[in-house]
Amino acid sequence: MTFPAQMRIGSLEVLGALVVFAAVVGRHRFMPAARAAREMVVELLVNGRTAELELDEGHTERVVGRSSEADVPLGDPEASRRHAALQTAGGALYLSDLGSRNGTYLNGKRLGTDGIELKIGDHIDVGNTRIEIVNVRETPWT
Repeated sequence: MTFPAQMRIGSLEVLGALVVFAAVVGRHRFMPAARAAREMVVELLVNGRTAELELDEGHTERVVGRSSEADVPLGDPEASRRHAALQTAGGALYLSDLGSRNGTYLNGKRLGTDGIELKIGDHIDVGNTRIEIVNVRETPWT
């Protein structure tokens, strides 16, 4: 079967059309979805007392320690003034040790200075103080 000259499509034209189609369709597939900045409210149980802590994604860390300026102040002589830090990124809660003398422990394992993701039910030991993650709520900024 033969086609008139104006009806013939060469393989280069088909290939070019497929490349353009893939570029247009694929462009949206590989772009990360835009996420609104979020505020996270963390409910903590600190030695039997409930405390709430608000964290803003992309903002400074919240400090746990013996200092009266700490966001989670501890009356524990075994805790450093700036012992550990909580912060949020990508909708997750992270904990890191701030170079404390006695260390920070997550579920019985000593942490380094690199952040580790927390989840509800995790136990954090800072000096003689136990902190439990009771609840984490994410709310969009308005």
